Amino acid sequence: MLALLAAFVLSWLLFLSKPCAREMRLFLASPCQELALLLLGFLAGLRLLGGVAAASASAETMPLIPSFKRKRPAEKVENVYEAAGVEPSVLDLPELAIDCILERLPPAELRSMAAVCRSLRERCRGDHLWERHMSEKWSRVLGRTARDEWRMHLASASVASGMTGFASGGGGKRRRWLAALSCVCPVVSWMRPRADGDTSSGPVLDDSIMSWYLSMESGKFWFPAQVYNREHGHVGFMMSCYDAELSYDFHTDTFRARYPPHGRRTVVLEDGVQWDRVRAPPTDTLAHDLHASNFLHELWPGDHIEIQWRRNKEFPYGWWYGVVGHLESCDGNEHFCRCHLSDTIVLEFNQYTPGSRWRQALVNRKNHREEGNEGDGFYGGIRKLRSKDDISKWRQLWPTDILE
Repeated sequence: MLALLAAFVLSWLLFLSKPCAREMRLFLASPCQELALLLLGFLAGLRLLGGVAAASASAETMPLIPSFKRKRPAEKVENVYEAAGVEPSVLDLPELAIDCILERLPPAELRSMAAVCRSLRERCRGDHLWERHMSEKWSRVLGRTARDEWRMHLASASVASGMTGFASGGGGKRRRWLAALSCVCPVVSWMRPRADGDTSSGPVLDDSIMSWYLSMESGKFWFPAQVYNREHGHVGFMMSCYDAELSYDFHTDTFRARYPPHGRRTVVLEDGVQWDRVRAPPTDTLAHDLHASNFLHELWPGDHIEIQWRRNKEFPYGWWYGVVGHLESCDGNEHFCRCHLSDTIVLEFNQYTPGSRWRQALVNRKNHREEGNEGDGFYGGIRKLRSKDDISKWRQLWPTDILE
């Protein structure tokens, strides 16, 4: 009887879905939908009652007098699983044990565990599990601007998803009908459509750290960073660091860099950028903005610095490495040097040969803004390097031959 009723409801739904029955659908759609839902509810109730009756029958077969024979705890657990007809699961472990296991999983295995069931999905997506993985792999190349860019990326993806859902508005009703039918006929569950845009390989976009990590790993998220010696060490950019947008290539464990237009040049792409050439932006100053130099009074000869420089005022700034030198009137004797008291600061770029116009620059300590001309370029803001790691990084990039 139940099978006949289910077949009747399914045949009506298939009839109403045919193009040739358009007029009939308009006339019978609403009454038939109400009748079909009533029948489905009735059948689902009968199925539920049947399950309860079966459980009651099995309960009646249990012995009234319990056995007082001692059993080991392991045997009791095994007997419980055997009586229920199920295998032991990792979810049967204590909460703390499950968390300890998940904390020791690498990102790929943690993502696989999230696809096992709903309970593990919620556990494996926890931010506390992914913060360590995010910090270990990406912290040295991600700055605050990258986090802001990620939020903008999420917002734009949310808007695009909303537009897609609006365009396919009929899909939700079809999914509700198939979900109702699956309560009576489990085979119908195979007909359920997948969510729009759902792919097994693409990361789910949300505000979790797991989503951010997977988007970085897949290379679908371009993030702002800076690249040393851009364009494969082009001689015109040696000992400099420029802003770029990067995406990760997990096949080669390198980055692809996208540089903004540089004068008449359009956007430049560079593949195969190694990790040791990438850093997070040390300041929030944008590529076309002048950095505020607030600590020029602290500069002494021998201090390591980075200074903004651009070819002309249409170009973006790059950060160039240099050191503070002595005035021409000073002999360099540290006991008699008074260069730190002068309003003029000598900046030396020793990667260039003596006599080169790029070898030295003079800036005003008190009133420094942007200084220079179209011939020699424009010098912008200055930042003092206080970290030994930053200084060591520049020394590692030192060219093998002195530049002209």
